[in-house]
Amino acid sequence: MSRAGALRGFSGAAALVTGAGSGIGRAIAEELAVRGCRVVVTDLDEEPAAQVASEIGRRGSPSLALALDVRDLARFQAVVAATVAGFGRLDYVFNNAGIGAGGEVLELTAEDWRRVVDVNLFGVIHGVLAAYPVMRDQGFGHIVNTASMQGLVPSPLTASYATTKHAIVGLSKALRAEARESGVRVSVLCPGVIRTPLLEGGKHGVLLRTLPEALQRERMRAFFERFRPMEPARFARKALDGVARNQPIIIQPAWWKLAWWLDRASPSLSILLAERFLARRARALLKAP
Repeated sequence: MSRAGALRGFSGAAALVTGAGSGIGRAIAEELAVRGCRVVVTDLDEEPAAQVASEIGRRGSPSLALALDVRDLARFQAVVAATVAGFGRLDYVFNNAGIGAGGEVLELTAEDWRRVVDVNLFGVIHGVLAAYPVMRDQGFGHIVNTASMQGLVPSPLTASYATTKHAIVGLSKALRAEARESGVRVSVLCPGVIRTPLLEGGKHGVLLRTLPEALQRERMRAFFERFRPMEPARFARKALDGVARNQPIIIQPAWWKLAWWLDRASPSLSILLAERFLARRARALLKAP
């Protein structure tokens, strides 16, 4: 592939977003379009992806909707190829797709772990394997991986989810160092609590077997409301501002940086606070009726 120039800001750039049928992915896709990007909207469920792409198109921004199961590397590579074929380049890929998972480690089965790791971690790995070679050949590009604050601080009762998010942070930091000389940028998003369907487990999430689903979702919503969730559209604006500045780790809402600072300053104290506050309150909310 011949070089197509240099990484564009957002105007006129080509961006691919996974998990863009709802939540953070949808908000990022819509904000990219507002900023002048041509957006490929992908999701496991093609219908919501098509709806998002249609709405973006009605506002005058070129867009394309494609079904994508991020667990399928060959499909991911085909979607990247379709993006380049349609728009002539690939400036940004947002590896955003993920599922929620809760419960103590003793409650999780091996199958639960595989499901979370396959989607949350290998989905990002596949995005890197599909997009990074293309971007290296171009000589430019920006890979943005969605992790979580749960990838930076202790997160009891979400061990499988937190494991994948810590791994995404590690992958992103390592790849950023490796990719710099090739002209490819890498950033990792670490959202705090954002008002998305993930706050109640999400459509494809791993839920506990000890509670009725409706009750569990209700209690999860109540628990996360304590953390003053940020609206997805505001998160997307703040996140893309960070991407534009090429920040390596982008934390929003910004006050969550205090938790990250505390964990780096005193890991023991950070774990103690998680044990006394998060674990105790989460257990109370998730106990059987």
